[in-house]
Amino acid sequence: MSKRAVLEVIALDVEDAVAAQAGGADRLELITDIAADGLTPPVAAFAGIRSAVDLSLRVMLRLSEGFAAGTAEDVDRLVRVAGELRAAGAEEFVLGFLDAEGGVDLPAVERVVAELDGCRWTFHRALDHATDRDALRKQLDGLPGLDTYLTAGAAAGVDAGLPTLLAEAGRHGEPGYEQQLLVGGALRLDHVPVLRAAGIDAFHIGGASRPNGWTGPASAEAVREWRRAVDAERAE
Repeated sequence: MSKRAVLEVIALDVEDAVAAQAGGADRLELITDIAADGLTPPVAAFAGIRSAVDLSLRVMLRLSEGFAAGTAEDVDRLVRVAGELRAAGAEEFVLGFLDAEGGVDLPAVERVVAELDGCRWTFHRALDHATDRDALRKQLDGLPGLDTYLTAGAAAGVDAGLPTLLAEAGRHGEPGYEQQLLVGGALRLDHVPVLRAAGIDAFHIGGASRPNGWTGPASAEAVREWRRAVDAERAE
């Protein structure tokens, strides 16, 4: 029997976090401003959610839309924000930056990661917009704390990226491929069986947890449906 899959749910606020925990989520990704694809939440928002639930919390580190780190001053600001979140008790993070050519912006990533002081972190879906996924993984290999890649396998989502996800799952354990694959991005319940069969054991949902879309809160029952789905695949 395979191990219990990780179910990560996006949370914007305490209401989302409480619903996700009630539905069986294992971990939350904390963001603000979903219209910009998720930016760093205020420290106070993190603190409120931290006090409301006992789940693992991965906090987004991104100050503006897109995958560019910005200027040196922007990176300095992000490092300060990361330090403030660490001081408030944050222990897990989400980040990822690309340069103008679509390669990993390694200097920016390394600067932020240095501030995290060994905390665990996810490289997010910037991977799906990189010009060379394999090269990006190998450049990041060995960075302290990197334990997860959030990916749909393609910028367009899991439907388009499924062959890539299955191929990368098959390379698990190779240099650059030791990290957990966390699948998210237009992910549907009907994708779960084939992903679980390939050994993928982590799933990320945002809109799928919200029956009324992003204008409404996460639903415990919607999260529970995903919990049942990933656990059913585990039990087979």
